[in-house]
Amino acid sequence: MPSTLPEGEPSPIDGALPLQASETLGQRPFGFYVHVPFCAVRCGYCDFNTYTSAELGHSPGASRAGYAESVIAEIQLARRALGDRDLPVETVFFGGGTPTLLSPSALTSIVTALRNEFGLEPDAEITTESNPDSVSATDLEALRAGGINRVSFGMQSAVPTVLQVLDRTHDPRRVPQVVAWARDAGFEQVSLDLIYGTPGESLADWQRSLDAVVALEPDHVSGYALIVEEGTALARRVRRGVVPRPDDDDLADKYEVADAVLEAAGFAWYEVSNWARNESARCRHNLGYWAGTDWWGAGPGAHSHVSGVRWWNVKHPMAYAARLAAGESPAAGREILDGETRRVERVLLETRLATGLSIDVLDRAGRAGIPDLVGDGLVQVTTDTVLLTRRGRLLADAVVRGLLA
Repeated sequence: MPSTLPEGEPSPIDGALPLQASETLGQRPFGFYVHVPFCAVRCGYCDFNTYTSAELGHSPGASRAGYAESVIAEIQLARRALGDRDLPVETVFFGGGTPTLLSPSALTSIVTALRNEFGLEPDAEITTESNPDSVSATDLEALRAGGINRVSFGMQSAVPTVLQVLDRTHDPRRVPQVVAWARDAGFEQVSLDLIYGTPGESLADWQRSLDAVVALEPDHVSGYALIVEEGTALARRVRRGVVPRPDDDDLADKYEVADAVLEAAGFAWYEVSNWARNESARCRHNLGYWAGTDWWGAGPGAHSHVSGVRWWNVKHPMAYAARLAAGESPAAGREILDGETRRVERVLLETRLATGLSIDVLDRAGRAGIPDLVGDGLVQVTTDTVLLTRRGRLLADAVVRGLLA
């Protein structure tokens, strides 16, 4: 089942921000995340806040058809909560779930609402995730015409047996087709997502997936190590011994192969799990997360961060729709981040970036740990920045622990 929400203080019914947050509003880039919680099938490895039609049934608020209306109501609430400050949206990201299970008109109506309520920057990056089997050429044309200019396809693997273990429903032969459709529709950026370390996936299987990606010439590639999340079907299969737990050495080998193959094909890493053909192909929305900028998360279970205040919405689509229908904020709780928490989160996030972490963010103990990390070949240090080596990227969590010691 989806992971639980964090604990926090109650959030105001009108979604109002604390005074200290309002005072610094607009000093950082502003984005919108829109969570679309619907899936045709629940993948066995996924613990995201998603629901199939069978799980939701026909209860009020559970309909895909009315979902955009609820999100638009939250966008209007966001405008009221944030006041009349000029806050043009720089990035929008439709994630899920499978956003393209909604109709193109529903998704683009949300883009229109953001334009009407906040305004969109002329070069705004507007991304939707999509499964290869959840869109047609006509859908992609309509999405592009409605303002969405970046699409990220959940390819995951080019090997049918690997996709089967992951409970993915698409035929790998579908991926070249949807990439071609996206190009024909005029999408400025096309990204492909991969997962490595699936039980039974050989190094040759992984190489086959990478070769398939390179042949498609996307602008951006994400590669994520499979994580066995508690409460998922995959975790239960691992616990029963049906499939083995991913092996750390195998994951490391596959990461190094991916980095070498993608680098040879003209990609450069900019975050541990992300590669882009050039700087303009980097996902600006996700860079905003890693850089600690401001974003409003709309949808069930979505998280937001504005000026040091973080909050999260109720998880179930029916509860979400009911709150908004009553004119109330869907927020379930919030926390106000103190200076030390914000510093620690900067270390956690910025260390993963190719641009590195400013040494100024570290306290005395963290700085004292740098020589050991250099000696272990995990980081390099410039005058004022700590940078991960390729080996350091494999052990990024250990590097962060060393910097927070």
